[in-house]
Amino acid sequence: MNRNYIIYSLCFLLGMQISAQELVWVEDFEGDSLNMQNWSYETGDGCPDLCGWGNNERQVYSQDYVEVKDGNLVITADKVGDKYFSGKVNTKDKFEFKYGTVEVRAKLPDGHGLWPAIWMLGNNINEVGWPSSGEIDIMEFVGRQPDTIHNALHTPYSHGDTENIKSTYIQNVTSDFHVFKMHWTKDAITFFIDGEKTYAFSPSDKNEKTYPYNHPFYFLLNLAIGGNFGGPEVDDSIFPKQFLIDYVKVYK
Repeated sequence: MNRNYIIYSLCFLLGMQISAQELVWVEDFEGDSLNMQNWSYETGDGCPDLCGWGNNERQVYSQDYVEVKDGNLVITADKVGDKYFSGKVNTKDKFEFKYGTVEVRAKLPDGHGLWPAIWMLGNNINEVGWPSSGEIDIMEFVGRQPDTIHNALHTPYSHGDTENIKSTYIQNVTSDFHVFKMHWTKDAITFFIDGEKTYAFSPSDKNEKTYPYNHPFYFLLNLAIGGNFGGPEVDDSIFPKQFLIDYVKVYK
């Protein structure tokens, strides 16, 4: 049988499976304030337990740098005096789920030192710690690598290191909104950007170390500054900068 036909058929069937799912949760950031039934703010610099948020990041998170405006969640990064400020929100203990398809429409900020992310952590993180909880990075972007989007997964098997990653080049990626999608089952996690498949993760030997993705996860949205991945250098001339999220949808 023609190999190209087989690949096309598999992609078509995957698309049918995703499109047949029902919308079970949506956050479209309407109104003029964050829906606190869905979201919580994370604040501070991570100290004393996780100073620099475990990545040597420079920002202090404050809810003052998170707003809902014109149908978007707006996270602003800025420098005030000698300190950097930004925002971070999550759905921990408010919305958590296992398996399904996630769609997030967002517009990324540009500038050296910025590190916006759309990601997920296992809801058992307080009990088992990281990386045993698992981490799913639906979208990461760093200003020092223009036009490159990263999809990644962190597992205990890799000791949390970013071994399971795919980087995709998209010209002028910060000039407009893009849709970042993740399809998650008990066997595999697949990523898409604007409908195009970018990466699929499905280890042949699945266990809690290689595939810690068989329990509920929650969302995190943030805009970091500097850090091990985003920096270390930061261009202070860029501020303020905004990370816009139009919606977050979950289908099952």
